Amino acid sequence: MSLSKKYILWFAQEHVEFRQAEFNSLMKLFNIQHIDYINDNKPFWVIEFPDDAVALQYASRSIALRAILKLWSHGKNYETFHKNLNHFIEQNQAHLSSLFTKETSFKITVETYNKHLSQKEKIERIESLDYLPLKGCVDLQLPNVEWWYAEFWGLDPTNVPDKPEDIFFGQWLANGQRHLIKEISLKNRKFIGNTSMDAQLSLLMANQALVKPGDLVFDPFVGTGSLLVSAAKFGGYVLGADIDFMMLHARARPSRITQRVRDKDESVRANLEQYNCSDRYLDVVIADFSNTLWRNDLKFDSIITDPPYGIREATEKIETKHNKTEIKNSANLHYPSTSRYALHHLYQDLLMFASMHLKLGGRLVFWLPFCRNDYTDDIIPQHVSLTLISNSEQILMGRTSRRLLTYEKHVESNHFVYDKVILHPTLTLDFRERYFESDDVSRSEKRMHRAKQREKGRLEALKRGKVITDGRSFKCTMNRQRFKEIEENN
Repeated sequence: MSLSKKYILWFAQEHVEFRQAEFNSLMKLFNIQHIDYINDNKPFWVIEFPDDAVALQYASRSIALRAILKLWSHGKNYETFHKNLNHFIEQNQAHLSSLFTKETSFKITVETYNKHLSQKEKIERIESLDYLPLKGCVDLQLPNVEWWYAEFWGLDPTNVPDKPEDIFFGQWLANGQRHLIKEISLKNRKFIGNTSMDAQLSLLMANQALVKPGDLVFDPFVGTGSLLVSAAKFGGYVLGADIDFMMLHARARPSRITQRVRDKDESVRANLEQYNCSDRYLDVVIADFSNTLWRNDLKFDSIITDPPYGIREATEKIETKHNKTEIKNSANLHYPSTSRYALHHLYQDLLMFASMHLKLGGRLVFWLPFCRNDYTDDIIPQHVSLTLISNSEQILMGRTSRRLLTYEKHVESNHFVYDKVILHPTLTLDFRERYFESDDVSRSEKRMHRAKQREKGRLEALKRGKVITDGRSFKCTMNRQRFKEIEENN
């Protein structure tokens, strides 16, 4: 085993499905050559990189990574582990001598997965390493060198093995970028909506889109700009569009339960300013994605988006009217009618738009919702100019999931021809209706059942002598009274 070749990647056991896709994307982004010994589900991967600089480069962007360690020893049992560690130290004494001087303070951290160790057991693990030629003093706060001892006890918490499946020991090199998840958390963000993307997922999307400093990144369904924040954090110049006038102008109903009205300074720009990324904010525009307004020669480095599914946000487009009414007085505001934007038409337009407006080698990253009973690999949309790079599932609720799809443009597309898009018939099904259905009960039947239950409860309350108030009438009265007070104060 040679020094500074093999590394331990210790991942957070969260969003495991996206781990491999992010890793492969970062390998491409930094053009890193590597050899891996990977088990997708395990939190510990052993990877071979050329040197420490390459390993640090990967850690500088990874969101799934907790920490990266230089591998000193790996064994399937204690005997093999200690034998390998002893051999490593003997083989690399000259290189390791600077780590074992009297002036070098140290710290040994004991970590386990799927099993809790008491403090006494942790101390026993550390004392079993008494053959390490340590000469410096212990410093738990700011050590010169830090080693980690880790045991992996399987993935099933209901069936923990008698002995660990893997034992690792290595020198800590760097942490991943998981601090960004808390830094841009929705909890403290200035401007959010009902469907604002979770910070961790938005950062993973930016990594899969290969966003790098100076890139031009576009979100055609921008909403409150969560994806723009993540892309700007990695140095991209961000631009967005959305059909929802009220949302882009922060006039929609607040999403926070403690907030009655939105602040006047809420906006997508305010979010970028909050995270010191305002210099990378270009603009957001109100636009109907089904009627593109962009020049054909406009090219983006990446397109990252989460289209509306018709559940918490409506899928809308400007309605096309054959008999257009002439607006005689230009002073009067005109609000165009909207109609439903079917999901299969939306994804067809999205792939066509990406094929036209992505640079060669640019990436399209978006979510595709579906019912798990309907899923096969055949339902993934295809385009002749786009290659599917990754396909990761996130389970939502009930029978529904969504998949994060990443495409890369491999050939230029000069003509807006819909025949180039291949859509499975399953995508033409009404996702909203199927979302609210169970296996044997339709949504309308559920509503009728709930109405009967409410009426039954009301009649039983009347029998008990309870006075039933009309909640809707009460709210209307309260609102009228509140507006009257506002008018009197003004």
